Amino acid sequence: MSGNEILIVDDEMGIRELLSEILQDEGYTVRLAENAAQARSYRNQQRPDLVLLDIWMPDCDGITLLKEWARAGQLTMPVVMMSGHATIDTAVEATRIGALDFMEKPIALQKLLSTVQRALKRSGVQHQPEQSLASLGKGEAIMDLKARLDQILPQKQPVLLTGEYGVAFEPCARYLFTPNTPWVTLTTPQTLIDAPLTLLEQARDGLLFVPEVSELPRRAQSGLLLLINKLDKFHVRLVATSSRPLLPLVTDRHFDHSLYQALSTLTVVVPPLRQHAEDVPDLANQQLTQLIESRKVPQRKLSTAALNTLRLHTWPGNHQELLQVVQSAALTVSGDEITETDIQPLLQQSAGIEPHPVDTPVAPACPVSFDQPLREARDEFERLYLEYHLRETGGNMSQVAERVGLERTHLYRKLKQLGVSIGRRGSHDDE
Repeated sequence: MSGNEILIVDDEMGIRELLSEILQDEGYTVRLAENAAQARSYRNQQRPDLVLLDIWMPDCDGITLLKEWARAGQLTMPVVMMSGHATIDTAVEATRIGALDFMEKPIALQKLLSTVQRALKRSGVQHQPEQSLASLGKGEAIMDLKARLDQILPQKQPVLLTGEYGVAFEPCARYLFTPNTPWVTLTTPQTLIDAPLTLLEQARDGLLFVPEVSELPRRAQSGLLLLINKLDKFHVRLVATSSRPLLPLVTDRHFDHSLYQALSTLTVVVPPLRQHAEDVPDLANQQLTQLIESRKVPQRKLSTAALNTLRLHTWPGNHQELLQVVQSAALTVSGDEITETDIQPLLQQSAGIEPHPVDTPVAPACPVSFDQPLREARDEFERLYLEYHLRETGGNMSQVAERVGLERTHLYRKLKQLGVSIGRRGSHDDE
């Protein structure tokens, strides 16, 4: 037990001293902070094994400090919130941000000791925190994303998260996750083929996370559809992700139409990193802190010029690319500071990054408005789809017909029906 260091953050001297005496008698090392400023300063210097954090403090409340630590990548230790007059909503918000537990004042001795013991068991595995929505930044794009997720939070239907390769899908799913319930991630499509209902048993009353549904083979898609029809029975929320537009895959018969309908009722688009570039410096510092504290890289810091260079990059690989660049820079620099000179070659190397594996064909984003009747939406998509293939083939109708799987007579009829002008491209029929 000795050696565990506990930081107590509370503006009431009597509570600080009482908790400190009890915990020191139990053999713990105790540090004290009377406000958020002191706690912030202490955390910037070192990582305690546990923090007991008061919610209501005069300079900065505990929830705000918790959010700061989450955004900065410093929420790598268990935090237990304390309050004498917090609401249930406040406690839920704290756990959603990343707090491990909540204690109501006055705190009974046995409650204190049992909570501390339970929290310290988590301390050893807390070095790599689950990235939360708060850690993605506070730009307008992230605030809009949070508002959309808040809107669907009470809904029980499956949720489909879409966006570019490398965006932060999992933090969004974590935001929809009810704390202290099962979280199950699909790790192999074969489970959906062999025993899909075992996933529901494991995730009962919790959340099932299915990454990249567009990559599932057809038999696994059938298993997922079967599973979706039984979600209510097991009280499971399903969150799926796709970095490829699903509708073109449905049209090409690579993705099950019924599964697409079941997944697309609640769709949220996760913004690419370039749409909230103002958050990049904080995200880079946060990732570097996490890498240092998990001992994956030596102690390093990013210079102001390096951070500005990162902010100006377009990030085709999004958050995943940012992590790779920060980690590579931290491992390869000779000094303690990562400079603009260290960053530039890594960004030039990633400039040609493919948003998907090169052997995976990627359909273009589909800018079809969903605020229109189905027939009009289908016609609009088909028009865009055929115009895309006409451009790609230079108007070669034989190649277009082969690509889209239509007889040439049917293709001409469809183009005429949709008002797509073939123009002089028809002369390329046999090239």
